[in-house]
Amino acid sequence: MFNAKKLEEIAQQVANSLPPGLKGFADEFESKTKQILQAQLSKLDVVSREEFDVQTQVLLKTREKLVVLEAQVADIIQQQSAKDSE
Repeated sequence: MFNAKKLEEIAQQVANSLPPGLKGFADEFESKTKQILQAQLSKLDVVSREEFDVQTQVLLKTREKLVVLEAQVADIIQQQSAKDSE
């Protein structure tokens, strides 16, 4: 669901911002940062961009079908009203 490469980049940026005296702990810090980020991001109610795009297309097709069905229902109602008034 989450881009592992992006998480690694974020963790690397955080590790690179450490002062020189702490560079020895950078690898461990990077690893822990990745673990924490993954744990916290997994708690969020999010979807991947691909899934979002697929659902957007499904919604558009559904809306198109709804418009057609609404027009058909309006025609049927109009026909029924015409028959009732005869």
